Amino acid sequence: MKNNLFKSAIITPLFVLLLSSCNGEKKESLTKEPAIAVKVSGASENNNGQFITASGKIEAENSANLSTRMMGYVTKIHVQVGQKVGAGQLLVSINNTDLQAKKAQVDASILQVTAGFNNAKKDYDRFVNLFKQQSASQKELDDMTARYEMAKAGLEGAKQMRNEVIAQFSYSNITAPFSGTVTNTFVKEGDMANPGMPLVSVEGASRLQVTAMVSENDIAAIKKGMAVKVLVKSSNETLTGKVNEVSLSAKNTGGQYLVKINLDKTDSSVLSGMFVNVQFPIENKTETIQTDRILVPQTALIQQGQLTGIYTIGEGNIAILRWLRTGKNFGNQVEVLSGLTANEQYIVSAEGKLYNGAKVSIQ
Repeated sequence: MKNNLFKSAIITPLFVLLLSSCNGEKKESLTKEPAIAVKVSGASENNNGQFITASGKIEAENSANLSTRMMGYVTKIHVQVGQKVGAGQLLVSINNTDLQAKKAQVDASILQVTAGFNNAKKDYDRFVNLFKQQSASQKELDDMTARYEMAKAGLEGAKQMRNEVIAQFSYSNITAPFSGTVTNTFVKEGDMANPGMPLVSVEGASRLQVTAMVSENDIAAIKKGMAVKVLVKSSNETLTGKVNEVSLSAKNTGGQYLVKINLDKTDSSVLSGMFVNVQFPIENKTETIQTDRILVPQTALIQQGQLTGIYTIGEGNIAILRWLRTGKNFGNQVEVLSGLTANEQYIVSAEGKLYNGAKVSIQ
């Protein structure tokens, strides 16, 4: 019993000594952790940017989904996605065996009707001469004239039927309506093509445009010909353009008004389908445009699931993650509705991985 008490009396101080030693080493390692170099900025009020923003999408000025008016199997797809095509170039072929048979029937009918017409015309010309010589009666000439006119009408009808069949061939051979690029193919060889079903899509090689949806509160201030700025979300590139079309009805667009902007010359990095933010400059609209917005750059924001935050500077130069409630986008900046006050410092960029409570040094 005495031995056990003696052993525990020795072990306990050793344990406390080891524990205190570990804690000391941990604290020492934390204090020795180098501070992360960061750049900070102050959230400022927006007092001069009077503009309306709207989300949009870049698309080609000329674009078409090509389909057919006939039913048949797809026999050949002559192009691939991304391929450049010229106007009139063959894109998709659809089985047209029945059309070829119908065309052969029409051609044979034209030969038959042409022979009857030629014979009727000869008889008509003969009876006209006989009538002038008073060798044929008026009744005989009238009968021959009617026969001739019927043969003539029959030939014309056969020719129009042939034109109809030839027109049907254009729906079995789908061609490009304009020069451009193939952006999608919706069928494979052997698929059944149905009337109205998209087969291939083509976008023209002309200028790009932006389609944006504007709310009813702002549409009255947007005019045709207005110069606008367009921010490409994926690259933060700023483009310029002019408003080309402004819809005056929101009946089919869910309460939003469609606005189309023709972009100025762009480089190859700007592609159809990219999402953008459009800035419409507005004058004399102080009653609807707030002038005390707090704006921060998008690059300073932290996304964790559905939450949006920003790192601020705490006491002792400690990084503190602050959760925000954000509003509209204004170019490459985001409106902060709550969570950050005007002129409050926040971290714009860091030379290391930030975390809540990290030691930082302001550059």
